Amino acid sequence: MPSGRTHDRITLWCLPLIIAIAVLSTRSPALTLIICLSYLVGGFMLGPDLDIHSIQYRRWGPLRWIWLPYQKALKHRSQLSHGPIIGTAVRVMYLSVWIALFAIITVELLNLVWDAQLTWQSLRTPFKHLFHQYLAQWLAILFGLELGALSHSASDMVGSYWVRRKRSKNTRKNRRS
Repeated sequence: MPSGRTHDRITLWCLPLIIAIAVLSTRSPALTLIICLSYLVGGFMLGPDLDIHSIQYRRWGPLRWIWLPYQKALKHRSQLSHGPIIGTAVRVMYLSVWIALFAIITVELLNLVWDAQLTWQSLRTPFKHLFHQYLAQWLAILFGLELGALSHSASDMVGSYWVRRKRSKNTRKNRRS
């Protein structure tokens, strides 16, 4: 399994390929930028190794504690953390719960302290509009996050393959001796 620094290097080395794929598939500079930035976030901040005390976990700084329940709930390298699509979906949903909780507290504090008179019904309409109007951008974000996670998981699989192969080679060599 590659180290955190190796994963970071792989993420950066793959970036030109991601740029090329995004340019060719979207033909949109804005969507290309969104995919590439999301890819970097997926590779550096929101990757599969948030299920352990990794470099990705440490990058969350003072907010890293939000990932502790996630780490307790998931086994390292399980399908729910490292699996294609499902791993990213679980992390995005998990983070969304924290964002929603923060939003609820913020709205309630604004209503309490400044009598903002915000209601969930009044907030629902603009968010629904933003979701529908910018659907392509939301999909580009999810695609970029998944590509960042895939670069991580693929390098884990290749690294594990080489370790097993090396071990197997050494075992056969030792048997001959």
